[in-house]
Amino acid sequence: MNKELNYEKSYTIKDLPISERPREKLYSYGAEYLSNAELLAIIIRTGHKEDTAVAVAERILRMDNRGLAHLSEVSLEELTKIKGIGKCKAAQILAAIEIGKRLNRWSADSKIKVNSPIVLAELVMDDMRYLKKEHFDIAILDTKNQILAIENISIGTLNASIVHPRDVFNAAIKKSANSIILIHNHPSGDPYPSNEDINITNRLIEVGNLIGIKVLDHIIIGDNRYISFKEKNLI
Repeated sequence: MNKELNYEKSYTIKDLPISERPREKLYSYGAEYLSNAELLAIIIRTGHKEDTAVAVAERILRMDNRGLAHLSEVSLEELTKIKGIGKCKAAQILAAIEIGKRLNRWSADSKIKVNSPIVLAELVMDDMRYLKKEHFDIAILDTKNQILAIENISIGTLNASIVHPRDVFNAAIKKSANSIILIHNHPSGDPYPSNEDINITNRLIEVGNLIGIKVLDHIIIGDNRYISFKEKNLI
């Protein structure tokens, strides 16, 4: 009796029509023409014996219902749980994400001057709006209100940040700050300040006045929304 033998077929990008291969599409039309999965596929380059790089990329994007936005905080450990993603490919993805964050943050030609709360809010919005815990950062400014650095001071819980004035001003002093702007996110998406937010802001203003580093504002980041204490006359 003849037995039909079934072999598992290896499925690769080369099995796709040339017009549908991510790299060829980029060559022909530009990176902006590619889907999120296709861009990721170019970064990871290869899939595995059952899936193309595009299919693996789609699986990465389905890790969380936020899709691409989830990658702003994804970890090496989470990525390597995806079949077809080892440490090398995970590192490539994380490196690409970090480059994007840095390009979004800094101008190549000059320091960023904060002459309005929206300048700083737009600068940090993409990084902070999707975070699942409260992150307390400070923007460290020079005498012209140009950003010297944005430093993370603490990471709290789901609905509370834990920050001490010592840590805030230690970071500011190390960077020779003239002034600082406080920044933190609300994972709920609602940037309205709590009583705790107002109390810690007032405390930091008092300490700043004592040591000669003025607290200019406190910006709370929500989901594509922000509140500035200065704009709301809270300081």
